[in-house]
Amino acid sequence: MKPLPLVSAGLVAGALLGCKGEQAVVPSKTSGTLPSFGHVFVVLEENTNYAKVIGNPDMPYLNGLAQQYGLATQYYANTHPSIGNYFMLTTGQIVTNDDGHAGTVTADNIVRELIAAGKTWKSYAESLPSVGYVGPSQGEYARKHNPLSFFSDVVNDSVQRQNLVPFSAFTTDLANQTLPDYAFIVPNVCDDAHDCSLSTADTWLRRNIDPLVQSALFQRDGLLIITFDESGSDDTGGGGRVAWVVVSPRARRGYQSTATYQHENTLRLTAQALGLTTFPGAADSASNMAEFFQP
Repeated sequence: MKPLPLVSAGLVAGALLGCKGEQAVVPSKTSGTLPSFGHVFVVLEENTNYAKVIGNPDMPYLNGLAQQYGLATQYYANTHPSIGNYFMLTTGQIVTNDDGHAGTVTADNIVRELIAAGKTWKSYAESLPSVGYVGPSQGEYARKHNPLSFFSDVVNDSVQRQNLVPFSAFTTDLANQTLPDYAFIVPNVCDDAHDCSLSTADTWLRRNIDPLVQSALFQRDGLLIITFDESGSDDTGGGGRVAWVVVSPRARRGYQSTATYQHENTLRLTAQALGLTTFPGAADSASNMAEFFQP
């Protein structure tokens, strides 16, 4: 397949100068009506800027999805290092920029909102030592990449902790058609391109995520977001320009957006897509990215 063309990294009019000298961005405010979804999946990759991903022949699977479905060409992470971006995607707040953070997070979050709405959830984390594990990083498992494991709604609830599961459970749940309404998917530090190559990450996506995309369950009512937590060195928007790809049977095909988005927009999209009506942190005022979907 042909690689996608690279898009200029120009910012929207009104871009400001960030407090540390980085260029800030102004997320677009256009919103629309979202279709309803029964299952939402979020997959995070690591530390790579947009230009190294989109059009890269080492990532044919992800680029194929971007060509077939939807691509945000002006999507920016919020901060450096990783952990603040993971929290923005799930709490609408950066919470901390300490990658070694070990405290419990009490801020409003996606788990709290899902529970309140009667929705189910799981975090599928590759190399997680055991079901319900809320301890520190071990081996290729990085807790900083598993934000749901920090939430007081999970840490302090023995029932909710059981929704923190090793990624091996994903294959079983897919086969048994018992996937939750909301799934946060955490490849380990090799398979998310943190420690290993983009090619390795792309192969992992093809092997593990394509069976989901091809499934009858997903083709009925699924929404999948694949994005990167931050750019390795770019400070634009706080965390740099990164690739963001949406996959869904209800997505506009071959669509490329030039609107400016950040992680709070993804949080708003994933929550509202499941019918939630209240949204954590900055997601409450963020646009819902409805432009990517068929009316």
